[in-house]
Amino acid sequence: MTQHELMNKLTEIIDETKTGVLATVDPENKPHLRWMTPAVLRDRQTALFAVTCPDFSKALHIKSNPKVDWMFQSKQLNRIVHVSGKVNMIENPSLKNEVLEVLAPRLDVFWKVNCSSAEFVVLETVIEEASYYEPLTNTREVVTFE
Repeated sequence: MTQHELMNKLTEIIDETKTGVLATVDPENKPHLRWMTPAVLRDRQTALFAVTCPDFSKALHIKSNPKVDWMFQSKQLNRIVHVSGKVNMIENPSLKNEVLEVLAPRLDVFWKVNCSSAEFVVLETVIEEASYYEPLTNTREVVTFE
């Protein structure tokens, strides 16, 4: 499987479910999982994008250890994608606007309970490795990104 094929499968799952699970590690090496609303941008096919507030625990975890894992699963539970990578926290207004164009319709709850639309940062996960798994057929593919 090529990077392009894997990213197409990942994009299909994200478009269907609108969510993924992000795993970070705090400074005491304790893992933390949380549901997130990610996106893949058309022109940046080797990264995942999400938003958060800069003072949230996940942002503090990422500052101390930028290595993260993501997990995505189709609604039918028949396709699973696992992504490992390194996060960059970005405050660039142009990228923030680009990410918001894709994610804004999915962030109603985020804006109601979190920081203002001016304070958020973009979490860019640069993908280092991803795996695709279909449990019913025992199909497994691992793709390394460069």
